[in-house]
Amino acid sequence: MKLDGKVAVITGGTSGMALATAKLFVAEGAHVFITGRRKDKLDDAVADIGRNVTGVQGDAGNLADIDRLVDVVSTQQGRVDVLFASAGTWTLNEPVGSVTEESFDAVFGVNVRGPLFTVQKLLPLMSDGASIILNGSAAAVQGSPGTTVYAASKAALRSFARTWTTDLKDRRIRVNVLNPGAIHTPAFDALPQEFKDETVSLVPAGRLGAEVEVATAALFLASEDAGFVTGAELPVDGGVTQV
Repeated sequence: MKLDGKVAVITGGTSGMALATAKLFVAEGAHVFITGRRKDKLDDAVADIGRNVTGVQGDAGNLADIDRLVDVVSTQQGRVDVLFASAGTWTLNEPVGSVTEESFDAVFGVNVRGPLFTVQKLLPLMSDGASIILNGSAAAVQGSPGTTVYAASKAALRSFARTWTTDLKDRRIRVNVLNPGAIHTPAFDALPQEFKDETVSLVPAGRLGAEVEVATAALFLASEDAGFVTGAELPVDGGVTQV
């Protein structure tokens, strides 16, 4: 098993790509801590994963909630070998002229503030040679209309990966960004049908990605298979940002 005996933390792990990743990490031998804002969804996810999992309720952008996560991990396992900072939020169809202070703060609070302080506060628990994976987006390298705030928040993660790779090189902690494209998740299902149809038409692979395809990419970055991969971004987008 690729993560036998490892301890992993996955933020926003109650649904979609992150939940699929949590299931795969457990299947590969890890004990996984997942976070989520809603207790009912968190409890459902823990039950769905079934074993070797601990749920910690909290908002990814709230520093007090991050402190509680650190306390639980420290008490129960005492270390972190893999961190998948996956919690995120977005705005849809918000061009620059429509951006509000509230929407900016909401998106940057979860997508940028959250990963920064989650990494910072968990660093004392992280083992030397650990893996940090930041959940980015294909939007970070595109210029799609209406994505001013969301795309910028995901682009910030690419910068984090570069600077943290050098900040943490003495501890051999690898930092990489996973960039999903159009993935078939519950959140995607909730989008307007016209938008979904147009999105799929732009994917060279001709289909949406599956949640498990993101999970297997995260497993690669988490494991020793990616021991010489750091400071990089891995697109999982059916080619939409590559051709």
